[in-house]
Amino acid sequence: MLSSPKGIAIAVFLLAVALISVAGGALGAAFGGGFIGGAVPLILIPAELVTYIGDYQLTNTAVMFFAALLVLVVLTWLATRKLSEVPGRWQSLMEVMYEFFIGLAESTSGKAGRIFLPVATAIFLVVLFSNWLGVVPVVGTIGRVETTQEFFFHKFEKKLEENHAEALLDGLHHDVGKNGEGLGHFIESHADDKDLQKYLGKTMETYGEERFVVFDGGGVRILPLGRGEDYKLSLIDIVAYDVEDPVHPTAADVVKIAQRVDGSVAPGVTPSTEFYSANPGEYAGMEGKRVGLLVPYLRGSSTDLNMTLAIAIFAMVSVQFWGIKTLGVWGYWDKFVGNPFKRNPIDLFVGILELVGEFIKVISFTFRLFGNMFAGEILLIAMGFLFPLIGMIPFIGLELFVGFIQAIIFSVLTLMFGAFAIMPHHHPEGDHHEGEGH
Repeated sequence: MLSSPKGIAIAVFLLAVALISVAGGALGAAFGGGFIGGAVPLILIPAELVTYIGDYQLTNTAVMFFAALLVLVVLTWLATRKLSEVPGRWQSLMEVMYEFFIGLAESTSGKAGRIFLPVATAIFLVVLFSNWLGVVPVVGTIGRVETTQEFFFHKFEKKLEENHAEALLDGLHHDVGKNGEGLGHFIESHADDKDLQKYLGKTMETYGEERFVVFDGGGVRILPLGRGEDYKLSLIDIVAYDVEDPVHPTAADVVKIAQRVDGSVAPGVTPSTEFYSANPGEYAGMEGKRVGLLVPYLRGSSTDLNMTLAIAIFAMVSVQFWGIKTLGVWGYWDKFVGNPFKRNPIDLFVGILELVGEFIKVISFTFRLFGNMFAGEILLIAMGFLFPLIGMIPFIGLELFVGFIQAIIFSVLTLMFGAFAIMPHHHPEGDHHEGEGH
């Protein structure tokens, strides 16, 4: 490659990109670089709210799940719109996949195993595209800003609920919108209320060091480059930077905080944090800019426990249905407990363990998929933070492979559990029902 000018140019370009990535990321920031590094995105286990559709809360993982279903519908349409004896590439791809699952199903249960195919293939495709769409580079980096107002509203509401402050809680719900609109006015109007002062102080004590990103411009936001973790402002910096004791606020302190909560903007004075106090020039130009947390519009649906739990429940309910349909209600129950008075204690104990295991499989399914995909999301975020531009690239390929493997595992285990479910129970030798042969 290096024997030609073109090869040398490519090598020099790649080396330059690598050096810029290292110098501009979090590692370079320790030596005065970090000029293209961004702050670490907010990492939460629950899905984040994107918007309300009526009273329905549309989350970012739901958006990606619907997107995965849309992609799957389009690909299925492409594969089946012109079925022929000589298949096209999309039809060939679907036929190869289906034949693979036919072979697996028949290898476990013979021809009877074909009953599992619709569920197993559906699970494979849904999990696969859910996993793969979650790896697209724009996922997790573009979204709306959750303002300090919205953040403060939910945390303050939580403190009131934890302390059973029903009167304040009722007033909060009556006077404030669901995203915190008018929170500042509500707090200011109750500034003399000792309970409000106490719970406001508890909120500041618990969440006062929560740190927020300073964003440029309006509309759709991305994490700004060149502003790493050191450039974040804490909640105290934004709403209580001149309050002597935010944990025990006076009525005058409550008014100060209330007047700033609704603004959700960087303050007009240099914050008091150690970084900004030592580097006051770093704050120049940030005054009055929007402050908050990035809520991505898109997030891989497999990183949502609700989604993985739903698929796990669907898979295991299907397994129980196959077992009952094949063996009958009593025949399937006999696999586990049957008539407990006609079974020896060891066989009964094993059967009860197997019955409990059916419920444990749901938990195992749920956390196997969630754990792998959520860990992959954190890995991509970490690599993008350490090495902007190139850090994610090798790991995107790894995550595509892991997403495929997880889809295979989920569907194959569904097939295997289905095969076990339709097998009739064989009593151990000597364990006969009373009255047999009489």
